[in-house]
Amino acid sequence: MPDIDSPFDARFFRTALGRFATGVTVLTTTAADGTPIGMTVSSFNSVSLQPPLVLWSLSLTSSSREVFEQCERYVVNVLSAEQIALARHFATGNSRERFATVPHRAAPGGTPMLDEQCAAWFECRNHSRYVEGDHIIMVGEVERCGHSAEAPLVFHAGGFDLTPASKHSS
Repeated sequence: MPDIDSPFDARFFRTALGRFATGVTVLTTTAADGTPIGMTVSSFNSVSLQPPLVLWSLSLTSSSREVFEQCERYVVNVLSAEQIALARHFATGNSRERFATVPHRAAPGGTPMLDEQCAAWFECRNHSRYVEGDHIIMVGEVERCGHSAEAPLVFHAGGFDLTPASKHSS
């Protein structure tokens, strides 16, 4: 542990942030040309119950930034503990090609969403955006949502949490 009087260390900061476990989501929307776009995001959180608001953040250098800033709606697909392969798939490669091999369907408002059963999903209207530091904070107003009994996928300390406690047990 560095001395508390030491200069700020960005690498140490990133490691400290990794000690906070987060859920794993795939954000999905449609580009202006109709192409479904998706990417893995772990910076998802609730904001308000009334009105129903959620937030997530996106790097200012993301190739999908413009699409998500300009879209009318998006879906937050909260992945289940069994969907590690989907998390990895939507975290790599070209965001315009990620749906080529992934079954998807339209959410009630028409936004593309994963066809596999996730732990939960939230179809959101793109409500507001705030640039802070090297990210843009996206706030969505939840129009519709659903959930299953599946345990959520958890990301912690740079990897997926595969402990028995994260597995669904009924």
